[in-house]
Amino acid sequence: MNITEERAQQWRVDLRNAMKAKERTGIPRVHMPELDPQYRSHTLFEEVNLGLTPEMAMQEAKRCLDCANPTCMQGCPVGIYIPKFVKQVETGDFLAAARTLKETSALPAVCGRVCPQEKQCEAQCIHTKMNKDAVGIGNLERFVADYERESGNISVPETAPANGIKIAVVGSGPAGLSFAGDMAKLGYDVTVFEALHEIGGVLKYGIPEFRLPNAIVDVEINNLKAIGVKFINNCIVGKTITIDDLKADGFKGVFVGSGAGLPRFMNIKGENLVGIMSSNEYLTRVNLMDASSENSDTPVFLGKKVAVIGGGNTAMDSVRTARRLGAERAMIVYRRSEEEMPARLEEVKHAKEEGIEFMTLRNPIDFKGNVQGRVVQMTLQVMELGEPDASGRRSPVEVPGKTETIEVDEVIISVGVSPNPLIPQSVTGLEVTKWGTIVVNNDTMQTDIPMIFAGGDIVRGGATVILAMGDGRKAAASMHEWLSK
Repeated sequence: MNITEERAQQWRVDLRNAMKAKERTGIPRVHMPELDPQYRSHTLFEEVNLGLTPEMAMQEAKRCLDCANPTCMQGCPVGIYIPKFVKQVETGDFLAAARTLKETSALPAVCGRVCPQEKQCEAQCIHTKMNKDAVGIGNLERFVADYERESGNISVPETAPANGIKIAVVGSGPAGLSFAGDMAKLGYDVTVFEALHEIGGVLKYGIPEFRLPNAIVDVEINNLKAIGVKFINNCIVGKTITIDDLKADGFKGVFVGSGAGLPRFMNIKGENLVGIMSSNEYLTRVNLMDASSENSDTPVFLGKKVAVIGGGNTAMDSVRTARRLGAERAMIVYRRSEEEMPARLEEVKHAKEEGIEFMTLRNPIDFKGNVQGRVVQMTLQVMELGEPDASGRRSPVEVPGKTETIEVDEVIISVGVSPNPLIPQSVTGLEVTKWGTIVVNNDTMQTDIPMIFAGGDIVRGGATVILAMGDGRKAAASMHEWLSK
């Protein structure tokens, strides 16, 4: 341990002893201010969560006990040194806290907004063992990243000397960005290839600006550019260029983070009617193609009676978007109960505040159209919960003979996604599962083709931003080790 580390450790011990644990646990959690629900349900581009003030952040940070064995870190897929950055917030050293975050996370401002901390780091917080609210780690992460950006004093992580080895990244989503950042820090010449016209992958096309503004994503991308990461958009690896082309161009390693952008449908009667689309199409058109504008080249229909089928975060994003685009009745239709919904509790809370109607224990079995072929009605099968399935959730079963008919003019299907098939189909010999996900060594993220590594949704199926980032970090460490042999 060097002198700087010894001083930092002593500083944290002194800070820990400055206030008794009982005093810290007695401080109530500081809650994030939010836009008024009535106002925000009509504005597409303003964030719902408003962020913490410096005073609020320091107060929340005081709640951290700085445990000798920080269990919170066990819940972080990218290994952020949580107690250190939180204690830096407590003392008001916000820029130092930002540097701590950037040691392991390429996207702190993003993760502070969309990472499900309540199921990960905060779920491991010692406060929860005492039946108290966890320290607001996610809110503090967001605060620190925002403070640094707004200060204009943006730090750049240290990088190793350039080694001249070219590395390709397929996809600019969270897995690809996290991988690219770590490889650039190690001195590699990294180029990210993105199929769409905007860099950011699902962070741009899949998450509405009222949860994650595009400008925030752009700042994180600019931080990667500052350490040498290059980006090429409008380039589809598997069509525009191939993996063989990359090899011929001197790339020594490829990381595939192409995501799971292929929507699933329900295969029920009437699903091909006009006015029925996937959440992927709906959100991409609104988020990236200005589809809500009258002057858009790809306008989206502004439904007044909109049903979104599904109970995950993407379903919530879709129905809340529909509400903001003028839906007078915006409904979530979900075949299980609210308790089984995979969406974040915050998303459900915000949706209810914004007037979203929850039709749980309902499952569509038929869509009906008018003479023009546009959807006008849906028939719902009433369900009840049976025995738990393999995931531990209770399986929905039909209530015989009990159905309902609901008027709709737009239906958005959000029942899951499948992996992007382009890479698996275009690379001879690459092993894939029956679901189309790429097979990797779970310890290294390496495929059966040694130079190709993969992570994120193309390996997991639909998952979270932070799990994809964890895959990217693991793959970077493994590829570096493989290339160093």
